[in-house]
Amino acid sequence: MKAMKIPGRRPLLATAAVLALATAAWLGAPLAANAGDKVAAAGHAHAATEAAPVSVVRLPTDLPGPIGKRGPQRVKVDLETTEVTGQLADGTTYHYWTFNNKVPGPFVRVRVGDTVEVKMKNADDSVMMHNVDFHAVTGPGGGAKATEAAPGETRGFEFKALNPGLYVYHCATPTVASHIANGMYGLILVEPEGGLPKVDHEFYVMQGEIYTEQAYGTKGHLDESIDKLLSERPEYFIFNGSTDALKKNPLKAKVGETVRIYFGVGGPNYTSSFHVIGEIFDTAYPMASLSSPMRDVQTITTPPGGASVVDFKVEVPGNYILVDHALSRVERGLAGILTVEGPENPTVFKDHNPQKSAQSKGGH
Repeated sequence: MKAMKIPGRRPLLATAAVLALATAAWLGAPLAANAGDKVAAAGHAHAATEAAPVSVVRLPTDLPGPIGKRGPQRVKVDLETTEVTGQLADGTTYHYWTFNNKVPGPFVRVRVGDTVEVKMKNADDSVMMHNVDFHAVTGPGGGAKATEAAPGETRGFEFKALNPGLYVYHCATPTVASHIANGMYGLILVEPEGGLPKVDHEFYVMQGEIYTEQAYGTKGHLDESIDKLLSERPEYFIFNGSTDALKKNPLKAKVGETVRIYFGVGGPNYTSSFHVIGEIFDTAYPMASLSSPMRDVQTITTPPGGASVVDFKVEVPGNYILVDHALSRVERGLAGILTVEGPENPTVFKDHNPQKSAQSKGGH
């Protein structure tokens, strides 16, 4: 068996045929169904190189609007799996595997009762086999076996969305943890009948881990470390594809507006204690169970392969930092910003030394 050379990785002993057999052995008999909305793959940058990386960052505003009160219908979802060199941090690149050229993949939005038709193409210039497993699917493997595709191949399936909630989807081709760590995850929202309560802003945020041979902060092109992946020792923690995705592209709102964050953890290994410094979640849906919200929550636990939904009203202007409250991870790239503009609100918050505060680098 020949070693297959993958850009930016140590040689892997694999061929498409061997991977297909491994997948069949790991997944067992036929697989079936999972999730969707109308999402087309934007043209992907086949020519991306270490010198000219693509942006894999998924903007937090890049999600379709609420479905609301329409009845069930047939919804088509188009996914393309791509392998591209992207920017992980300033001066640092990494070879990502993606859905539709971004990390996370597209936000898929349907409602209970919809029939969801999923079509997945593995890009012609891919090296690996890929598939998609939707946690929203009731059926073997969430659709993984039905979408197992060699480079250049298109596969598909359909399913009925039975349960409301916010669900993760991800590639489930072995080694599954490697495919997920390299960027192959996203969220699908199955709205309840009649939809969710209206808010002014909705945002899409996912947390992931990157395992590199080189230490955190190394410049240049970084290689995947299988040893660190299997030992669960990531060098990087990221929101939306890179260390600065939600710093350069902050969430934005105005004083008095309501905000909803659809939050998920691709992982593949670490649970998140999601927290917005200086805010309290007025309404929180633990584990993204939309039927049983909680009130007045400070930090929400979200496991790998899981999701949460949080709503809150912004009362005071300023920058609010999104973190995993396992705060050492901030030092490995995991932080984002919510910028709130508008008039001061001294009845809620009043700084007695505003000039000094303006000069400091605020913490928690």
